[in-house]
Parts: sequence; C-alpha cells; structure tokens
Amino acid sequence: MTPIEQAVSILHHDGIVIYPTDTIYGLGGDAFSEEAILKVYEAKKRPLSNPISIAVCDSDMLHGVARVDECASLFIEQFLPGPVTVVLPARNCVPGMLTGGTGMIGIRFPDHPLALELISRFDSPITATSANITGAKDPVIPEECHVPRDFLIDAGRLPGTPSTVVDLTSRTIIRKGAQAERIAAYFVSDV
Repeated sequence: MTPIEQAVSILHHDGIVIYPTDTIYGLGGDAFSEEAILKVYEAKKRPLSNPISIAVCDSDMLHGVARVDECASLFIEQFLPGPVTVVLPARNCVPGMLTGGTGMIGIRFPDHPLALELISRFDSPITATSANITGAKDPVIPEECHVPRDFLIDAGRLPGTPSTVVDLTSRTIIRKGAQAERIAAYFVSDV
C-alpha cells in the first residue's frame, strides 16, 4: 500500500493525517465528518470558535463548498492552485464547526502533487490547517509536526511561508504570507 493509499484509508475511517502542501505541513481530516473535525481541533488544542480551512483538489470541488461570484472566480483563476487561502461564503454542506459560526469558509487549493493526489483519491475536501499546536511554529519538516495524528506523508523540507489568507467578499488580505505583494497589487490594479 502506498503512503497516499494508506492516508486515504485513514481519512475514510475518521482518522487524521499530516500531509505536505506548497507552504507547510497540513493536518487533514474528512471535512464532512464531525468526528474527524473534532480530532483536528483536539490535536491542535484549538478553540472551537476558531474556523479551520479546508483543502480541495480542483475548481469543481471548490465550487461545491463555496459560493463563488464573478470577481472571486477571476481571482481564483489567477492565483490557484497556489499558496493562497481564499475565504468565501460557505455552502450548506460545509459543517458549521469549520466556519466558527461565521458562514464563511477558508479554502486551500495547494500546488503540491501529493496534497492534490491525496484529496483527489479521497474524493472530498479535507481540513487544511497547520500540523502544529495552535500558536506554535509552522512545521516545514516532519520532525516539527508535534501534533497527534494517525499517519504522516513525508515530503522532506517544504517552502515554509504560510499561505496568504484573502477574504474575497471584502477583497482584503487577512493574513500576509506567500505572494502577499502580488495579491495586494492585483487588488489595486483591479479596482
């Protein structure tokens, strides 16, 4: 069994896995399973009031979990897949626990072959939060992933700059990270 097959099997049984992205290591659980989501919150020691993003592997999956208007669609075409988390209105299928009661969902479409293969084979979104205790250093190598998990997909050292978080309804940058300057320039030029 390959590491991806093993990880997919664990996800199907409400387990949590650490997986590589184009930024840092992420902690993934079935984004539609309350049991898996709770395990992710517990592993990170994260307050339930803090939203958790999800990861998708293609545009269809993104549109299945969020409401995407024309402006958001143009931004997504320009920047995804890539090291950006887009925040959009969540569709009803997204568990409220992931939105922190905001009705909004952060979505990652990572530009990393193992992350995309994992999500594609699982055929459903997974959680996309850093594989660390809340507030701790972002993990760029497997040895820095100090959270409980059922499995880890080792891809060596990752780039290390977290994703830039962008609210596409207000067109604002919530957290600066990878490509923040390019995104800011895009918003200015697109006004």
